[in-house]
Parts: sequence; structure tokens; C-alpha cells
Amino acid sequence: MPLPLLQLALDNRSLPDALTATRLLATEVDVLEAGTILIGAEGMQAVRCLKTLYPDRIVLADIKAADAGSILADMCFGSGADWMTVICCAPIATVTSAMAEAKKRGAGYDVQVELTGSWSWEEAKAWRAAGLSQLVYHRGRDAQAAGQSWSDEDLAKIRRLADMGFALSITGGLTIDDLPLFAGLPVKVFIAGRAIRDAADPAAAARAFKARIAELWG
Repeated sequence: MPLPLLQLALDNRSLPDALTATRLLATEVDVLEAGTILIGAEGMQAVRCLKTLYPDRIVLADIKAADAGSILADMCFGSGADWMTVICCAPIATVTSAMAEAKKRGAGYDVQVELTGSWSWEEAKAWRAAGLSQLVYHRGRDAQAAGQSWSDEDLAKIRRLADMGFALSITGGLTIDDLPLFAGLPVKVFIAGRAIRDAADPAAAARAFKARIAELWG
């Protein structure tokens, strides 16, 4: 089983704040995420800046597209993103049009459906039938604030999705202490934001994440 990658969620409210984090952390992580909040504040400039500064890192545009899949995919990929997100409530046509744009650009470009909010197993089957390979399993920010923790139901859903052939990114207030919950699951990416960015020593926190991942999946 390959080691899961570590993704840095940059949900900063300004590009200068995000770049303060990347100066410390870009070499410690595998994926740099231009988060929904950052893109809302700075637009595609954030994506362009990350890819220009860190061309050897995977850059994700977490745009959570709900419509206009082809147009938004062209904007994301044209700005340097390797991956982009589509929200799970989007129609299948949005997913497939974004995927077609990724395929047109060649290897390395991909689309993720983000499981934030309601979705069904029928939709998951439709995504897989359409050729989608990546999902983001997301415990939302508001759910975290309400005290919702990772549950056995979450883990069962993640395993079932993996068994369907999806590569899964896991996110939602993750801390290093959460990682053992997912041991044995074929996770593609763990996404951490505040647990790394807000640490007293962010680089050390990222290295500790990666060391724990290697220990559990090595």
C-alpha cells in the first residue's frame, strides 16, 4: 500500500498570509491546496502564484465547482492547478465536463468530487461509472465546530468507497492523533491545515505528520 500524501490546506484570507505558510512548509508537504476561502479572497491569482513558486508540488484548486464544469476546469488548470474539486451536489454533467477538460490536458490533471453535504451511493456509482477516480471525504468546518468527531460510520463509508475503486483524500480538522483511526485504509491523501499552519513549529508539525503516516502505512 503506497504511503498517503500530505496536503497543506491554505484556507487563509489573503495570499500574503498563505505564502507565509508555504515559505515554511512547501518543502515538507506533497500537495499545496489553494483553499476555498483563499480562492474566494484572491481568485485564480492564488493558484497561479502557488504553481509558479512551487512547480514541483501538486497544486489543488479547491473551488468546489457546482456548475460550469468545463469553464471552471479551464480556469483552474489554465492557472496551474493539477487537481480541482467539484462539490458532490453538482450534476453529473458538471463532473464529466470538468473531467473532460482534465483529460484533454493530459496526464497529471485530475478532478476530485468533494463529499461535503448530502450524497448518495447511487451518485457514487454514477461518478465511478463516469471514470472519476478521486473523492475527498470531508468532515465540514461547521460540523467540527459543533463537536462532530470521526465516527465508525465515517470509517465504514470510507472503506466502502475505497472498495469501489476510489482514491480518497481525508480532511476535516485532522490532527496527528486522528491518523491511527484510518490505519489499514488505502488513503491517497491526508489534508491538514490549522494543525500544521498554527503549530508553534509548523515545519516540525508537518514532519511529525509524515513520520506518523510512514509508521502506520509503511
